[in-house]
Amino acid sequence: MPETTSGALIATSSLSAGYGTQPVVRDLDIEVRPGEVVALLGPNGAGKSTTLRVLAGDLAPMSGEVRWLGEPSRAPLHRRAREGLAYVGERAVFTRLDTADNLRVGRVEAARALELFPELEKRLGTGAGMLSGGEQQMLSLARALCREPRLLLADELSLGLAPLVVERLLRAVREAADRGLGALLVEQHVRKVLDIADRVYVLRRGRVVMTGTPQELRGNLDAIESSYLADGRS
Repeated sequence: MPETTSGALIATSSLSAGYGTQPVVRDLDIEVRPGEVVALLGPNGAGKSTTLRVLAGDLAPMSGEVRWLGEPSRAPLHRRAREGLAYVGERAVFTRLDTADNLRVGRVEAARALELFPELEKRLGTGAGMLSGGEQQMLSLARALCREPRLLLADELSLGLAPLVVERLLRAVREAADRGLGALLVEQHVRKVLDIADRVYVLRRGRVVMTGTPQELRGNLDAIESSYLADGRS
């Protein structure tokens, strides 16, 4: 497959994006390579979700460039999905269908999903809307990972979930990355995501203010958490 000179699955160059005439992210340069987990951290309103939407093809950039599989791209989400991009939002399930039907709609064999999350076996006949928050996220992530995408974009996988569930979800992403998946995670659990990430970007007010490996940034962890928790601007 075509690649950028860095070998990135997806990369941005001087990317600005937002809504109407108001940019939310400005001059963004980030990339995700095969086999790595990249964490995207920052306070509410920093532009994390907007960044994922642009990378997924769900929002057009105002300026700058997105390179997908080595080529400049403004392809929409459905086309990038066919080319190997998976985009997981908060509990992205069909609540009126049961768990088994959610997997069928996602063209996923139940047996493969249960290898990832055996907890779902007893819930196959349960309506997805009746699952716990953690079970819904397991179902959503299983639908994405079992299709063996090249790139996973995940927005707040752990939002509102118990620590043990968060660890299960993040471990599944790490194991997939060890098999070659590239992953970009927007996360609120800073310390937990640093345990599985290869690189980190910290956004504030739409710009990258820190970047590096978890090992490099752990010395500034208090500053990262202060930046993450402080009020941002939409």
